[in-house]
Amino acid sequence: MVNQVLLYLGSFFVVFWGISHLFPTRSVVHGFGEISLDNKRIITMEWIIEGIALIFIGSINALVTLIDYASIVSRAIYLSSSFALIVLAIISLFTGFKISFLPFKLCPVIFTASAVLILVGGFL
Repeated sequence: MVNQVLLYLGSFFVVFWGISHLFPTRSVVHGFGEISLDNKRIITMEWIIEGIALIFIGSINALVTLIDYASIVSRAIYLSSSFALIVLAIISLFTGFKISFLPFKLCPVIFTASAVLILVGGFL
């Protein structure tokens, strides 16, 4: 039971953070000032892609937890999702963490915490 709570909690954080990427996309792009239309489209695309990817990672973990959290397939998903989150945390640590805007500093913390919750919950 505790492991399922950890899995759902880790999944929730990832989904929540993914959704929170989608809403400020327009203002983030606007914050870059006068840039080319192509660059605006690229930044928009990247923000939406990260949000959707995070929503997918959290959702797939919640789904396999709901179906059968102890199966070998579920554990493979937990492991691969945690690996992806750790990679994203490292990238965020060396890029967004250096920006003064607080939400960018939260990315590596949220990604790492979610990965740990999913790993502990999946392999407890």
